[in-house]
Parts: sequence; C-alpha cells; structure tokens
Amino acid sequence: MSLEKILSISGKPGLYQLKNQTRNGFIAESLIDGKVISVNTQHNVSLLSEIAIYTLTEEVPLAEVLTKISEKENGGEAINHKSSKDELEEYFFNVLPDYDEDRVYASDIKKVVQWYNLLIKHGMTEFVSKEVEVSEEE
Repeated sequence: MSLEKILSISGKPGLYQLKNQTRNGFIAESLIDGKVISVNTQHNVSLLSEIAIYTLTEEVPLAEVLTKISEKENGGEAINHKSSKDELEEYFFNVLPDYDEDRVYASDIKKVVQWYNLLIKHGMTEFVSKEVEVSEEE
C-alpha cells in the first residue's frame, strides 16, 4: 500500500484505499471499517501523495511529514487526534518546527495525526516511495 492509492474523500470520515476505477468514478475501501463504496466524479477526492503542508519557506509533501512523525514515534502511534488544540499544535511544532501557523489550522493537524495513526494501524510504515528517495539523492 502506498500513498498514491490512499484517498481522502470530502464529507466521509477517515481514509480510503483505491480498489478499482469505473466509468463514473472508482471503488474505494474504507480503512476504518473495511466497507467498500462507489465514489463518483462529483465527490471532492484528494490523493494523500498530492497533499502538502505549508511551512514558512515551502510546501512539504505529506509523505515527508508522516515520515517525520514516524521517526519521532519510532514507528509507533502518535498522540491521539482528539487531544486539545494546544497539545496538537505543540506536538506538530515538535515534528515540523517551521510549519506556517497562519495557514495550517488545528483541524489540519488533527487530520494529519488521525491519518498517520490510521495508516500505522494498517501496517503502513514507509510513506516516501523508494523511487522518490533515490531521485532526491542524485
């Protein structure tokens, strides 16, 4: 499972894994309860591999942020996403010290932490694909 196959669907809780494409959209499976749903092209869908977090200097891909959380937690679960706003912001500041506090809201941090814990629960520990790591080193 890679972030290229993981979706966030507006109006639906949690994350979904892309299973198949159809004429009108695609089939996705919930990572929360395993239910399979049909999603049409009218839904607002985001691939996790395309999401980035604002910092004071650049936009950091979500995969890098998830990797930093994983390093901080030694591959274990992060803080509970239902923690207080202050706790979530302090935690995120420890993970990504230069995040843009004006453009990254507590609700965004809550989502990132919730997504991280959900992905870890489903055995996903590598967030940056090997091809990306190799091309960045060259």
